[in-house]
Amino acid sequence: MKVPKLTILLLLLVTLIVSSNASISNKKHYIVYMGHHAHPNSESVINANHQLLSSLIGSDDEGANDMAIHHYTKSFRGFSAMLTPQQAQKLAENDHVISVFESKTNKIHTTHSWDFLNIDSAAQQYNQLPMDSKSNVIVGIIDSGIWPESKSFSDYGLGPVPMKFKGQCETGEMFTSAHCNRKIIGARFYYKGFSAEYGPLELFNQTFFLSPRDNDGHGSHVASTIAGALVSNISLFGQAKGNARGGASNARLSIYKACWFNFCSDADVLAALDDAISDGVDIVSMSLGPDPPQLNYFEDAISVGTFHAFQKGILVSASAGNSFFPQTASNVAPWILTVAASTIDREIQSNIYLGNSKLIKINSLDPTLIKGKIVVCRLENFLVNKNQLVDYISKSGGVGMIIIVPFEKDVLFQFKIHVSLIGEEAAEEIEAYTATEKNPLASIYQTMTVLPTRSAPQMASFSSKGPNIITPDIIKPDVTAPGANILAAWSPVSIGNTNGLSVDYNIASGTSMSCPHISAVAAMIKAYHPSWSPAAVKSAIMTTAQVLDNNGNHIRRNPDDSQATPFDYGSGHINLVSAMNPGLIYDFDSNDIIDFLCSNGASPSQLKNLTRAGGTLSCKNKPTASYNLNYPSIGVSNMKGQLSVYRTVTYCGKGPTIYIPELEYPAGVNVSVTPMALKFMNTGEKMSFRLDFVPSNSSNGSFVFGALTWTNGIHKVRSPIALNIISV
Repeated sequence: MKVPKLTILLLLLVTLIVSSNASISNKKHYIVYMGHHAHPNSESVINANHQLLSSLIGSDDEGANDMAIHHYTKSFRGFSAMLTPQQAQKLAENDHVISVFESKTNKIHTTHSWDFLNIDSAAQQYNQLPMDSKSNVIVGIIDSGIWPESKSFSDYGLGPVPMKFKGQCETGEMFTSAHCNRKIIGARFYYKGFSAEYGPLELFNQTFFLSPRDNDGHGSHVASTIAGALVSNISLFGQAKGNARGGASNARLSIYKACWFNFCSDADVLAALDDAISDGVDIVSMSLGPDPPQLNYFEDAISVGTFHAFQKGILVSASAGNSFFPQTASNVAPWILTVAASTIDREIQSNIYLGNSKLIKINSLDPTLIKGKIVVCRLENFLVNKNQLVDYISKSGGVGMIIIVPFEKDVLFQFKIHVSLIGEEAAEEIEAYTATEKNPLASIYQTMTVLPTRSAPQMASFSSKGPNIITPDIIKPDVTAPGANILAAWSPVSIGNTNGLSVDYNIASGTSMSCPHISAVAAMIKAYHPSWSPAAVKSAIMTTAQVLDNNGNHIRRNPDDSQATPFDYGSGHINLVSAMNPGLIYDFDSNDIIDFLCSNGASPSQLKNLTRAGGTLSCKNKPTASYNLNYPSIGVSNMKGQLSVYRTVTYCGKGPTIYIPELEYPAGVNVSVTPMALKFMNTGEKMSFRLDFVPSNSSNGSFVFGALTWTNGIHKVRSPIALNIISV
């Protein structure tokens, strides 16, 4: 076999910037949020919205009707409309309006992963439940739709649709009522907000379906990871071969297609949340979010909509984002379960063999220097479109590529020629080899799947990190789950990331892939504990999470192998077995959230009508400090001298027991717990405790970390601690 010459190509690539078709008008798409309402039906809400627009904007009812794009009528009141900034300000001054904010764009952020999470052990508890209990849980998925013909969405063995479900199966392009079944029990789609902001869908020159049918693949991938049926012998071109299945394979799915071409309009997402809450879902999974920095909670559509879900007893699991850097985590409201991404113990390797080839450094994509050679390319910008780059090299005669991209070296991509993604360590080996050989050669071997191969989990380099940009007392993300190279169902018409080939299952990476793992676990817990609140389910997931990898070492970060912190993984990596039976839970409700919002400066106008129709709320004279929200993690972002923090736990075990504390001390801080033992006799009992922090020196603007673990010898209920010590 002739070994191709190795060419080093150093490129400084600029980010591709996609511009929307901005209108010459100064009107923008605004969301007018009005909180709860007392109207008897949706028609009454719409009429009231039209009257408000007519009176304040100065148009007639017909004009107001033309301006409104979405009406939010079920779980909360509001509308979206194309307005000038002056009109938006005028509406914001109205007594019935809580907030007016511009509708922005969100981005959409398995065979072996469920084995890695030891799902079969957890299933011993889960499978003790009767089938109707497991299949009574409904997961609402706000994403890019679903490909209903996928084997993952078979309804074999499932009984009738739960009576509590009030949703519907909307028909549309290539989607009829027959495409819903006992697995896909509901399907809706939303596009008016997207079209108002970006223009008609036809302008994108991409395949799309004006229906719940998935043209991107992302929504099908997420849905099958959560609740896909067992499908044997699945792989992507022979890689990651195994049985595809969802974590909560008996759960039902209600689909809300609000994302188009990887983008999701705030206004459409809010409409989807309004419907999902009204439809009666138990869990909402959202693998999407805004670009950082996130706005305050009252001017963020996801925060607003998910607050109402929380009030109705619905847990919302949302991805933290793929923005790589500190303070970029999105979906950080305390009523959302925010999910980071980490690796599993499987590697998909494309090995490089170095022989004897000449090193050539060039400064341009000269086809005469590329033809017949392997091109080594260093990406200084990790946002560049790698498929476009590889396609150009292929058309120029290149036979292979080695792409140096430290942030994504563990992420699989599909290319037309042999390509291997490597990090800095491997790049240094290549550079050292070529520096000492007169005629270096290289071969890229066939990609192969190897497991188990390495310490796992490790934090994925792309996963967005804390601290929380809005309220840093609340540690975010909350937890991490598998999100690198996950194999799941796909839309066969989405070929942009599959080397132009139509596939039914695809490998994808991102917090979009980790979020549905947590959504599935939440669904399993909800089936096992149907009366638990969203906060209780969240607590079970967080307090049982692990901070050690499968070799017993502290979880590390990719790509530099440094030690991860709670700002990477939150409370740790999901432990499915323990989460089903956590021992103790930290619970809180919407009244606690109101106190939390008050402590962070919420105004009376912002709180108005937030929790009940027809009334107003005011903050206490001395609101509860945000670090005293009964959250499963413990954070203090502005500590000046010694400080006490309070929490309350609820016993969810059986029979008498005693829990005692174990402490991991943050650097430079003495910590004590009062009382030193929590004695419980019966399920449901609550006990409060106090943590006293006494710092000996400041942390110089950085957080220091520790943990509190309550244990009774069987259960370990762990809470991470993050403290920023301003002064002693």
